[in-house]
Amino acid sequence: MDRSFPDVAPAHTHHSGPLSARNPNLEVLLTDGLGGFALSSLAGVPTRCYSGLVVSQSPPVQRFTHLVSPLEILEVDGQRHSLHALELAPDLFEGRGLEILSGVTLHDLLPERVQMVGGARVSRRMVSPAHAGAAVYLYTVDSREAVTLTLGGYFVDRDMHHVHPQAPELEFQTNGDEVLVRGERTTRVQIHAPDAQITSLAPQPFPQRVYYRHDAARGEPDHEYTRGAALWKVHFPAGGGQVALVVQGMTDTTPDIPDPWLAYGQEATRRRELAERAQRTCGVSDDLVATLAVAADAYLVRRNNPAGTSVIAGYPWFADWGRDAMISLTGLTLLTGRFAEARDLLHTFLSTLQRGLIPNHFLEHQQGHEDGQGAGYNTVDGALWLAVALERYVTASNDLDFTWEALPQLRELLIWHLRGTDHGIRTDPADGLLLAGEAGVQLTWMDVKIEDWVVTPRHGKPIEIQGLWIAALGAEKRLSETLGESPELAKAWAQARGSFGQFWDGQAFADTIGPDDTTDLSVRPNAALALALPDTPATPEQVEAAVRQTETELLTPLGLHTLSPRDPRYRGNYGGPQVLRDAAYHQGTVWPWPLTAYLELLLSRGEVTQARAALDGLSGHIWEAGVGHVSEVFSGDALLPGGCPFQAWSVAELLRGQVLVSRAEAEEAAQKSG
Repeated sequence: MDRSFPDVAPAHTHHSGPLSARNPNLEVLLTDGLGGFALSSLAGVPTRCYSGLVVSQSPPVQRFTHLVSPLEILEVDGQRHSLHALELAPDLFEGRGLEILSGVTLHDLLPERVQMVGGARVSRRMVSPAHAGAAVYLYTVDSREAVTLTLGGYFVDRDMHHVHPQAPELEFQTNGDEVLVRGERTTRVQIHAPDAQITSLAPQPFPQRVYYRHDAARGEPDHEYTRGAALWKVHFPAGGGQVALVVQGMTDTTPDIPDPWLAYGQEATRRRELAERAQRTCGVSDDLVATLAVAADAYLVRRNNPAGTSVIAGYPWFADWGRDAMISLTGLTLLTGRFAEARDLLHTFLSTLQRGLIPNHFLEHQQGHEDGQGAGYNTVDGALWLAVALERYVTASNDLDFTWEALPQLRELLIWHLRGTDHGIRTDPADGLLLAGEAGVQLTWMDVKIEDWVVTPRHGKPIEIQGLWIAALGAEKRLSETLGESPELAKAWAQARGSFGQFWDGQAFADTIGPDDTTDLSVRPNAALALALPDTPATPEQVEAAVRQTETELLTPLGLHTLSPRDPRYRGNYGGPQVLRDAAYHQGTVWPWPLTAYLELLLSRGEVTQARAALDGLSGHIWEAGVGHVSEVFSGDALLPGGCPFQAWSVAELLRGQVLVSRAEAEEAAQKSG
């Protein structure tokens, strides 16, 4: 490694050769801890309107796109070679970036792209320094002859969800090694070249069309016009040298990055430490844990209002969501040894309790924009998952001070549910189970609504909500006992547990019991979610039946169907325009995150080999879409990845599943050897 790069050995390295590195379906994500990110294909090609540099103006929302791609042209022996590649129309590219690609190596998910052309070798590393709203590109040029590298960019100035139908009007203000690109917002571009001569160019902006293949597949606007501009020429002597390009979206708090190589070294060191800390904490020292621990970091963000730690549900288009944060908390923080973030994350949502509910989201949509103000409380399971996450945190950290602080809030939360709160959420006095739902509102994780159509309404008593309700009451019981106090809701816990058996029809568990006591026997993963929770009562025969039904009707190599393919409502294709995607979202589409609940059922029966086999497909998937991460969903029939390629609870639950299975394997091996 060159002397300018600190000698930081990554915890894990993954190399893609030229063919796989060209694959536009392989995407790499870098995040800044504020909700901003840099996204492209593995080779650097923008494939979505979200590609390029996206900066949060009001963390973690109000996100604006500043740069679609760097402009990179290498001159060797009088020949000009574009190192970048922009797709202009399907499979039609401007630039030679793909054909001269040697490969891409991920160092703890930091990408290094290598290209060879005209006898020269150009390596480009990339990093997004924490809280800087920046993309940093570090170039190392090796050549026997003197060469020139022209650098600039393809710039935009827009909300990240939209595209420019015509090239934006941008003003370029040059000042030596810095250029300010001004539109509605300002982008700062800086160059650092310790080994080379720099010639500042007078920008001559030109319109450049860019095609976004992933947006086309989703039925969204698939192209836009950017402003391209060459900004500097860097002249390297024989032997080559180094240069760095730093692109930042300017905000009131944008920090300087005086030494981009140092910034890279600091981030590389931080990532290695994240991986090693996770391996120490969970006791599983393998490459998958190392990779997922680094991936998990992408979702933990700092929010302004309310202030505190939060979780981005998925990149590139989701903001932070309460349900997703609480489901993800165990994998993102507890298994990775990040207890301070776990505590602050719980505090963020406890501080925003309203009538016993936590925010499902913190933003209001105004013509597609995120403004970060207000909150929506349309979820029945978010607050219950918080109770589960709180107990897991206390068990892992033994943080009794926080337990004293949080327990009264947990009791208040549960009492609201007992007495009744918004959206028809209340206990049924007849059986102590939790009722939820009203016309036009979707409250469970199966929450799609298309205009006035709630696709999976599940009003009444959904089975996983009962498992969560019982677990939340059980958490109050056990946390009270931990502090030496008497539980206040033990009777409610006992009554609800005693009533859970009504979901069993003699052969299988119902998915939902309706307000009129009708039984919905739809085969979905929710029974597995309920049975995997700590207090849900079930006989071994009932668990056996649930496991067999899950295996025969829901299990795939990548997760669980949200509806059995045997059901006439099943939709096996997830893709196309949003209305078609939403209609399939929970009607057969495969979701990865519920798979870990199924693994827990297998492990409770001692079926360790079967659990490992069920996990293998998803473990391999981390190199098939969002590299190092796990996709949001997969189509029911073809099992093609869809939705966000980077999803928080998918990553968190794969990590949790890997740890659970690995620990069980270790215990089994110890018993055999003993």
